[in-house]
Amino acid sequence: MEAVRNVARSLGKHEWFAWVGRQAVPVDLAMQRRTRGRVSFLRVLGLPYLLLTATGRKSGEPRSVPLLYAPHGAALIVVGSNWGQRHHPAWSANLLANPDATVTERGVRKQVRARLVTGAERDEVWRHCLDTWPAYDTYARRASDRELRVFALEPR
Repeated sequence: MEAVRNVARSLGKHEWFAWVGRQAVPVDLAMQRRTRGRVSFLRVLGLPYLLLTATGRKSGEPRSVPLLYAPHGAALIVVGSNWGQRHHPAWSANLLANPDATVTERGVRKQVRARLVTGAERDEVWRHCLDTWPAYDTYARRASDRELRVFALEPR
């Protein structure tokens, strides 16, 4: 499993990998829904993942997205990289509008409150994020017009 994870972490820095990843998200989301979060492409790659369900800021409807996370104390840290695109992912704007959300991790649902991480704390957790997915640095360079949003998902 370690070898697969290392290959994925290496390939994650390539632009074509980000394109493939964006195409795979709807399939991964369907797979996680069907298995109640127990099966995911990210799990096959040996990466820590969760299914984040937040309230749509415009629709008011639940919106789910599979995400990598980095554990940090009791919090789960997620990065709004949007694969290095120039705009923030919708889920990050949803969390800013309504920070109460649900995560499903390995089939277990948890209520969380999202908090935007800034300043020195962001610098500290960023290192943990890079340990999980080194490509975040590549994504940050590609999205040079914006700072990637980093959220701590804390238990409610």
